[in-house]
Amino acid sequence: MAEPEGKTPGTQSPFVDLTRPEWARLRDQMPLPLTAEELEALRGLGDEVDLNEVSDIYLPLSRLLNLHVRGTARLHEATTTFLGSFAERTPYVIGIGGSVAVGKSTTARLLRLLLARWPDHPRVELVTTDGFLLPNAELERRGLLQRKGFPESYNRRALLRFVAAVKSGAAEVRAPKYSHLTYDVLPDEQVVLKHPDIVLIEGLNVLQPARPRENGVAGLAVSDFFDFSIYVDAEPGDIRQWYITRFLRLRETAFRRPESYFRRYADLDHDEAVAQAEHLWDTINGPNLSQNIQPTRGRAKLVLTKNADHAVQRVRLRKI
Repeated sequence: MAEPEGKTPGTQSPFVDLTRPEWARLRDQMPLPLTAEELEALRGLGDEVDLNEVSDIYLPLSRLLNLHVRGTARLHEATTTFLGSFAERTPYVIGIGGSVAVGKSTTARLLRLLLARWPDHPRVELVTTDGFLLPNAELERRGLLQRKGFPESYNRRALLRFVAAVKSGAAEVRAPKYSHLTYDVLPDEQVVLKHPDIVLIEGLNVLQPARPRENGVAGLAVSDFFDFSIYVDAEPGDIRQWYITRFLRLRETAFRRPESYFRRYADLDHDEAVAQAEHLWDTINGPNLSQNIQPTRGRAKLVLTKNADHAVQRVRLRKI
């Protein structure tokens, strides 16, 4: 097995690197709390996750996160005792990052369901950062429409305000919604969070470090407000193939709807569709992965590494 990131032979590492069987044993005989029908309903297009994957990978992860949430609650009680005054607990925030087509959305939806079935924290919300993309009209005005998904295509100030409000324990926090059908922000629709126990924040660039301000002082990053962070990883060549496969499936389904932004791709023949998907990956999604997303992998507390068959085969966990 290759040495994990940050470790050279003969040295200690802040990470523990676990094979799939080693990780699966940490489930600790937890019962499977969902059905095949529930899994099918939340699985994304092209994602191959099955009940074995849930049992081996996501139940141990759910157990770990539950332990972390409980530990954070105890720390909150200690702080309250120290201050001598009651302060309401704030939501536990989990960031989930990774490439387009790597399966992070399915990971986020699955964790939302699993975590909500622990009695300690039944109120679990999921917010995607897609809603904080600048509207298409604004991206076009700035010449950024072909860089959609790159860090500069987001309203980072609004996203930072949102996460700060969540972590401050605001009574109600709102986030904009995004439509993958129309490929744009929905101006009149919002996600409303009211006193959640856990908030999952999923997106391409959620683990980006803070950008230095003009005066040289480092600002805040969204990840500064995370209690835990997960990066869904795979070889870029495998992700590229998954993206192409997904594009071909969408050409037969969502792209055919009249309101779809990508309606023009629905009538492409197979070879034309493959060529278009390859072009989109090679000019937009691939460069974003290599330049912006993959470099943030080492900032995650946990990395799920997938094989070409979509199955997670290795888990890397930060020990400290």
